[in-house]
Amino acid sequence: MKKRRLYDILRTALRKTPNNSSEGSKTMANVNFDNVQAVPSENLITPDNSVFLFVDHQPQMFFGVGNADLQSIINATVGLGKTAKAFNVPTVLTTVAAKTFSGHLLPSLAEVFPGADIIDRTTMNAWEDQAVVDAIKATGRTKIILSGLWTEVCLVLPALSALAQGYEVYVVADASGGVSTDAHELAIRRMEAAGAVPVTWVQVLLELQRDWARGETYGPVSEIVKTHGGAYGLGMHYAGDFLGGNAG
Repeated sequence: MKKRRLYDILRTALRKTPNNSSEGSKTMANVNFDNVQAVPSENLITPDNSVFLFVDHQPQMFFGVGNADLQSIINATVGLGKTAKAFNVPTVLTTVAAKTFSGHLLPSLAEVFPGADIIDRTTMNAWEDQAVVDAIKATGRTKIILSGLWTEVCLVLPALSALAQGYEVYVVADASGGVSTDAHELAIRRMEAAGAVPVTWVQVLLELQRDWARGETYGPVSEIVKTHGGAYGLGMHYAGDFLGGNAG
């Protein structure tokens, strides 16, 4: 009797697998092979559709970060800044209470954008500062590459606000930090649930490059990787030493 019941359960389960279901057939039917082309998705980040927003990368904010090694976050942040610069993507830099509490913008990030206007705010939510919103609007871009400290406050608040107004938000998780692992990860999950897309700084760099035949940015991208790409960058140094040319 038990063997018979087990047999019935297995037979029912097999009938529900995608390979034997009408649902699996419908998925295949949704692909029109006549329309398949070697073209990129409109969902990709490009130098022409994106804007970078750096929020509160300041000393006092770094002091409170507890989810990751601070040097790793600094490295990712500067690498991300150099990425924006290499591809000439509009970039908005903003701080909170720089003169009274949090300190000035991370010096190594400020060096990437000499002479740039840095918007200082009193609001924790950068999207409640009209100057920040106006700066984003002025670019005409709809994809925001967002990073900042802390993830659970100064990142999640503008992310949710921008999403609510129709922007696409890409949260650079490794160039951001929260006061604890839980704070950072739960904030990422909250933003993702609202429609934001978590990414890493190297992912953004390579998505913008996308084709190694793009000679105008190949050199700058290679140098960014060598300086900030960890083992990836070390590999490029190694390749250059032994293979030469464009290998490294």
